[in-house]
Amino acid sequence: MFRTIALGALLLVTACKPPASDEYVTRERIAAERDAPRAPIDSPDTEGAVWAYSQDRERLLYGKPGATPLMALACEDGVLRYTRFVQADAHAKAVLALIGNGHVERFWIDAEQDDEAWIWRGRTPADDPRLEVLTGPRTVEATVPGGGSIILNPSRLPAQFITDCAPIPDGQDPEEDQA
Repeated sequence: MFRTIALGALLLVTACKPPASDEYVTRERIAAERDAPRAPIDSPDTEGAVWAYSQDRERLLYGKPGATPLMALACEDGVLRYTRFVQADAHAKAVLALIGNGHVERFWIDAEQDDEAWIWRGRTPADDPRLEVLTGPRTVEATVPGGGSIILNPSRLPAQFITDCAPIPDGQDPEEDQA
């Protein structure tokens, strides 16, 4: 008898609160709404775009002569810094997809503030074998979420820039490579 009364009381208590369900979320606001990401842009026309060294020769820029660069490579102590000059959402993180020269590679990129704008920038060791995607003689498609795709026209300059940036293995004389 005591068991029946206890079981009945337990059923009454549990009947007062329904179990969690998917519909429960619609009744209560869990978090504040967030702003939507920036609207995607169209892929820029890259006909006539070329790779060229910056005036100080510390960066390799890609774009149409006389126009704002679309992409850049820079060397920082054996680390290749790649920049896609397209506006990004503040503090966003994404992947730069590179397809070409028989490779499909993905590199992490972050939105970094550059002067007053947020742009996409990432870094990888200059001896990373995935960079072979940029060192071949064919076009490469570079895609950033919301920033469209750009076609990187063929050039030997990225291969030379990446090779020059990579650290020299211990015990190897850089002059031997020149001979």
